Amino acid sequence: MNTLLIANRGEIALRVMRTARRLGWRTVAIHTDLDADAPHVRAADRAVRVSSYLDIDAVVAAAIDSGAGFVHPGYGFLSERAPFARALAEAGITLVGPSGDVMDAMGRKDAAREVALAAGVPVVPSYSLDDDPATYAYPVLVKAAAGGGGKGMRVVRSADDYAEAFAAAQREALSSFGDDTILVEKYVESGRHVEVQVMGDSHGTVLHFFERDCSTQRRHQKVLEEAPAPTISDEQRSAITSSAVALAEQCGYTGAGTVEFLLDNATGEFYFLEMNTRLQVEHPVTEEVVRVDGGRVDLVELQLRAATGDPLGIEQSQVTLEGHAIEARVYAEDSFHGFLPQAGRTSIVRWASTPGGRVAARDERRIETHIRVDHALEPEQEVSTSYDPMLGKVIAWGTDREAARTALVAALDDTAILGITTNTGFLRTLAASEEFRDATIDTAWLDRHEVPEPDAALARVFAAWTEVLLDTAGTSGPWRADGWRMGGDPAADMVVLGDASAVVDRHRGQVSLDGTTHGVRLVSAADHTVHLLVDGVAEHAVLNVQSDFVDVVHRGQRWVWDRPDPFADHAAAAGDGTLLAPMPGTVLAVNVAEGQAVAEGETLGVMEAMKMELALKAPFAGTVTSVGAATGDLVKLGATLFVVETLAEGIGG
Repeated sequence: MNTLLIANRGEIALRVMRTARRLGWRTVAIHTDLDADAPHVRAADRAVRVSSYLDIDAVVAAAIDSGAGFVHPGYGFLSERAPFARALAEAGITLVGPSGDVMDAMGRKDAAREVALAAGVPVVPSYSLDDDPATYAYPVLVKAAAGGGGKGMRVVRSADDYAEAFAAAQREALSSFGDDTILVEKYVESGRHVEVQVMGDSHGTVLHFFERDCSTQRRHQKVLEEAPAPTISDEQRSAITSSAVALAEQCGYTGAGTVEFLLDNATGEFYFLEMNTRLQVEHPVTEEVVRVDGGRVDLVELQLRAATGDPLGIEQSQVTLEGHAIEARVYAEDSFHGFLPQAGRTSIVRWASTPGGRVAARDERRIETHIRVDHALEPEQEVSTSYDPMLGKVIAWGTDREAARTALVAALDDTAILGITTNTGFLRTLAASEEFRDATIDTAWLDRHEVPEPDAALARVFAAWTEVLLDTAGTSGPWRADGWRMGGDPAADMVVLGDASAVVDRHRGQVSLDGTTHGVRLVSAADHTVHLLVDGVAEHAVLNVQSDFVDVVHRGQRWVWDRPDPFADHAAAAGDGTLLAPMPGTVLAVNVAEGQAVAEGETLGVMEAMKMELALKAPFAGTVTSVGAATGDLVKLGATLFVVETLAEGIGG
C-alpha cells in the first residue's frame, strides 16, 4: 500500500485524501497546534504534528516518521518551493509534482519568460530596467519576478509615478518572496485571464485539459472561475492550448501544472504570463467539464499516476469537453466593508447540495445541473486569521453556461455560514449580475466597479417574523435541532432589531418596517431554516435567534442585529438628545412643553403601538427645545418626537 502525506490543510487536504482513499492509498495529515482537531486531521489514517506548514525540515521529518513514500503539497505553503522538492528527493521521498529544477525554471516569472520564448510562445512585451522610464509607453506593469498572487505588483500610468511604484513593488517582493527582482511589462487595460490545465508524465507525454477563464478577480486575486472560457473562439482555444503544451514540453514538465495567459480584448492577441507548478484552487471546474472517453477526469488521480512513474495512458484525442462549470471561492471576509478578513467561531454551517442533480427544461431542451462543494468548515469551528481565509468552494456544473450560472446563484442562496461573516452574499450578487451573465467582466472590472451591497429589508422581515414566531410558540433561547413547537394565538408585536424596528401582525400576515408593509405567509420552519412567501415571492433564510441577538443569512449575505428589550425606557436614539419614534404608533400623552426644564429620566411622553406602551424619557437633565407631536397623533417609525438640550445649552440658547 502506498502512503501519501498531504503537506497542506483544509479543503485541499480533504480533496486529495478522497482520491487517495479511493485508490487504496494510506493517508497522513500534518497539523499545527491550532489545527489539532481540524477536519483534515480526523479524516487521515494518521496525523503528525508540525511546528509550521512552512517548515521544510519538519514536514520532511513527518514524512519519514510516518513511512510516507509520497508527499502531495496541495497549493500554497510549500507547493512551489524548489528547496522542499529537493529536500524530499534527498530523503528518498517522491513529491507529487515537478522537480526542483523545473520549479526553479518555471516558478520565477523572468526564467519562465525565457522558456516561453524558447518554446515559441508569445510573451507580454517588456522593458529593460536599463532603459529610461520616460521612454516607456504607459501604462506599464511592474511585478515581482519571484512571486504571484498580486504581491509585488503595481500598475504605473505615468513616468512621474514610476519610481515610487517600482520601489513599493520591490519592497513588497522582498518581504513576500525574499527576492526583489522586478519585471516591467506592457499593461493590458482590458484583458481576460485564460489559463490552461496541463499534465505530463515521465514518459514524455504532455496533455492539455482545455482552459479556464479566471477574469473575475480583484487585485489579481481570483473570485469566480469557469471552464471552458466563454469568450474565446475555437481558433484562439487551439492556439492557447497548443502553446501551453509546447511550454510544458520545453521544460520537461511532469505532473499537474497551469499555464496562464492574458488575452488582450482590444487586439485578440494572447500573451504568456506565468506557470503555476502545482494543482490550482480552481481545478474542480476542469474536472467537472473535461471528459476522458466520456467519463469525468480526476486530476489528483493523474497526479498520483505520474508520481508513481506510470504513464498517463491517455491520448489528447480522448480528452473532450461537456457542459460548463463555474466556481465561487468562499472566504472569511467582509466584502462590503473593505474586504477585511474575519475570524471567530461558526455556529450554523449549511453548504449547498443537489442530490441526484437538478433537471429542468428550457427552449425545449433538457437542462441538467449539479453542485459540488469542496470545503473543510463545520459548525462550532474556530476560524483564525493565521491561515488563508478561504473556507471552501462552491462549484456548479450545467449543460450550458447559463444553466451553470443560475445553478451557482441558487447554490449560493442555499449556502449559510453563521457566527462569522463571509463573502457569500458578495459572490451571489456578482454571479447574478448582468455583467457576469454576459461575460463582460475583465481582469480589472472589480477594481473599477463596486458590487452593490444587498438590501437588508428581507432579512429584517425574516428576523422579525421568526422572533415573533418563537415567542408565540413558547420557545426561548437557542433553537432546538428538532424544530419548534407550533402553537399559540397569532398576535401583533413590535420587534426591535439593532437601531430599527418592525411591526409583525401574524393574524393579517404583515410585517411593517421602514415605511413599507410586506405581505408574509409562513410556508415552513424547522431546524433554523424559515421558508416564507414575502409579497408573493418564495424566500428562505437561516437564522440563529438568541436572547440578545439574531444572526440571519439570506441569499448568502449575513446580518447580525442586537435584540434590545422593546419595553425598556427609550433614551436618545440619535445620541444627541433627539428622541425618535421607535416604531409606528399613536402618541398617548405629551407631558412637556417647549422651554420646559426636565430631569434625567423624566417621562416626556408615552406612545402606543400593537398594544404596547413605551415611555419616552429624557436622556439627561436639560431643556426641551422641540416637541414634534401632540396627543393622539399617528407617527411614523423614526419621527422626531422630542429634542432635549443640556442645561448649559438650554440656558445659553
